[in-house]
Amino acid sequence: MNSNDIIIRAEKAEDYAKVENLIRESFWNVYRPGCSEHYVIHVLRDDPAFVKELDFVMERGGEIIGQNIFMRTVINSDSGSDVPVLTMGPICITPDLKRKGYGKKLLDYSLEKATALGFGAVLFEGKIDFYGKSGFDYASKFGIRYHDLPEDADSSFFLCKELIPGYLDGVTGVYQTPAGYYVDDADVEEFDKAFPYKEKLKLPGQIF
Repeated sequence: MNSNDIIIRAEKAEDYAKVENLIRESFWNVYRPGCSEHYVIHVLRDDPAFVKELDFVMERGGEIIGQNIFMRTVINSDSGSDVPVLTMGPICITPDLKRKGYGKKLLDYSLEKATALGFGAVLFEGKIDFYGKSGFDYASKFGIRYHDLPEDADSSFFLCKELIPGYLDGVTGVYQTPAGYYVDDADVEEFDKAFPYKEKLKLPGQIF
């Protein structure tokens, strides 16, 4: 990867269709037959919890090859207060350029910008093998539980990174996924009709 060829910038309205297609290509048949992430970002851009200052695209040679977004949410603490935090994603790199360092560069840049804006922590679902390289750890180590997840269930997918050291000291509680991430399958199907046909496949490793 030649960093001189890379630009990370704010997403613009004229990028929306390209970004949604990029996300569709990146997530298609990964977690489920087809995907919903391209519709999710379409919806989230108009959500009050969407952080417009943390809506990024990555370009190489003038072409968009990656993107990342953040949403405001809370931890319902066991003490009764709501602790403001961020969640993240969808984040992706075009399939042809995965595992070449672009994703980590975009992630680290995004986290630096979130830190500069004064946000205290980021919690989201991801793989520790990748996100651990950028400082994420298991949220359970911070005493944060994933909503609706039974106590004996595997929570290794649920990750956390403090942006302000000590921000979660003394905090235990339940993380809430922003409502905007929950979309109706029928709405996804209708939205997907505007994109080129792709075959939906049931593959090993899918979780839905």
